[in-house]
Amino acid sequence: MSARTDIAIAPEAARDSWLADAVRAGGGTVVDPTDATGVVWATPRHPERLEAFLAEHPGIDWVQLPFAGIENFTHLVDDRRTWTCAKGVYADPVAELALTLLLAGMRGVGSYARRTTWDTSDANELGHNLIGAKVTIVGGGGIARSLLSQLAGFGVTSTVLRRRADDPVPGADRTLGLDRLHDTLAQTDAVVLALAMTPTTKGIIDATALDAIADHAWLVNVARGPHVVTDDLVDALASHRIGGAGLDVTDPEPLPDGHPLWSLPNAIITPHVGNTPAMAVPLLGARVTDNVRRFANGDELIGLVDSELGY
Repeated sequence: MSARTDIAIAPEAARDSWLADAVRAGGGTVVDPTDATGVVWATPRHPERLEAFLAEHPGIDWVQLPFAGIENFTHLVDDRRTWTCAKGVYADPVAELALTLLLAGMRGVGSYARRTTWDTSDANELGHNLIGAKVTIVGGGGIARSLLSQLAGFGVTSTVLRRRADDPVPGADRTLGLDRLHDTLAQTDAVVLALAMTPTTKGIIDATALDAIADHAWLVNVARGPHVVTDDLVDALASHRIGGAGLDVTDPEPLPDGHPLWSLPNAIITPHVGNTPAMAVPLLGARVTDNVRRFANGDELIGLVDSELGY
């Protein structure tokens, strides 16, 4: 068997896991790191452990990371090795939660669910249709594409904002550059954050951006918490300058008990469950299997990380 099928799984505790089955399903052999040419790194945290692992095992040519967001590891990505992440793997379940938060927010479900008495006095303020709405998705990757597909039956007018405006996203009515963020926000009923975390996208939704959003519009974040300046969001929600926010990710995360976001009636918070472990196992397993097979055959891998862009 070719050395290109000799794959390590690390850290050591993960070696006998479902990931080992995924490697074998791709025709690979799970071996000790000293004999491996590729590694499936099984934890999204502790980048210092991966750095030490690679220093100890210089024969590793390919690194597979377990999450789509790799901000913890970007400083390690180099041109000497091939790096892949779970880009696109979890797009469907995360997009499904984004749609759930959109519907729940725009139709007032979060506010109604907190009540203990029958009250329709503010039904007009809480009820906004997703059907026929203007939806802006910030980010043009797998989550955006999946969400556009799920939104197709709602007859929305969709705009995608992404770094490469000259690369239209299939299913979007228009694709614009991130430099059009503020003027686009002023014309939308719903904003979904589904972009990679990079130094340039940290804090992209700040007080200025929130001031641009219409007072009825909902903001949904299924990407990373630091895309949003939390204090600015709390101020905008408390003063009803935007319709509300559905957050599967926050900054800080976990969101501390007693944080103002918990008590705001126009905020819906889920604890980073866009992709649960039960959902992740078959999806990541299939990606690992596919990439092991491709690695063995010398084919291009899926989910390649761009060392310059950092995702």
